[in-house]
Amino acid sequence: MNILSHYKYVFQMQFLRNSGFLIVMAFIQILISIGIVIGFTYLIPSPNTSSILFLATGAPTIILIITGLVILPQQVGTAKADGYMEFMRTWPVNRSVILGADTTLWLLITIPGIVVSSFVAHLLYSPGYDISWTVVPALLMIALTSIGVGYGFSYLLSPNASLSLSQLIIFGALMFSPVNFPMERLPEWLQTLHELLPIYSMAEVMRASLASSNFDATLGNYMNLMVWCIVGYGGAIYILNKK
Repeated sequence: MNILSHYKYVFQMQFLRNSGFLIVMAFIQILISIGIVIGFTYLIPSPNTSSILFLATGAPTIILIITGLVILPQQVGTAKADGYMEFMRTWPVNRSVILGADTTLWLLITIPGIVVSSFVAHLLYSPGYDISWTVVPALLMIALTSIGVGYGFSYLLSPNASLSLSQLIIFGALMFSPVNFPMERLPEWLQTLHELLPIYSMAEVMRASLASSNFDATLGNYMNLMVWCIVGYGGAIYILNKK
């Protein structure tokens, strides 16, 4: 069997195992994304175009963060507890093929939430989207970084520890990360921390792709995502290959 055949086999195995869960999660993500675009406006006394644009471009980022850094680690923890991860290690395929097939599944369930939230935001608020040609590469980079980091720490840590960390991440992403609001509102020490962590770079790259006339992403943002992506996937492959 060649790599393509291995990929097809693993994809089918993972899809059959998780299809019901993935469909439900795709629906939940649609509701979450709409909730961010509409519900968060109630927290702003007089939302203007700038505020709406932050929410409209932040919702897709939150969807990708939830998928890669919250839902995925929970699924990996369940696979560890059920012994499914040990079963995967017996498959006669390259470990990177397993991660590649899984990544495709996680990417697919993010698409409905991103499309619906963007459409709803445009329909209700006309926030001023200016979609750049970089939108597809940006979405892939953000998704791969989020999924890669999620794999990295969920394979490294115990199920309970990865579950606790994923809950901390979603709390921090929603409340203390400059995804739905400007970075300048945070304390200086937290701004410095976000320059190192990937969430701020994810938000910047997303904003620059969906509203290029209002936002710019630096080379440093892209490099930050690339480093975190490589570290995450590299760590996951290393752990999967361990006896």
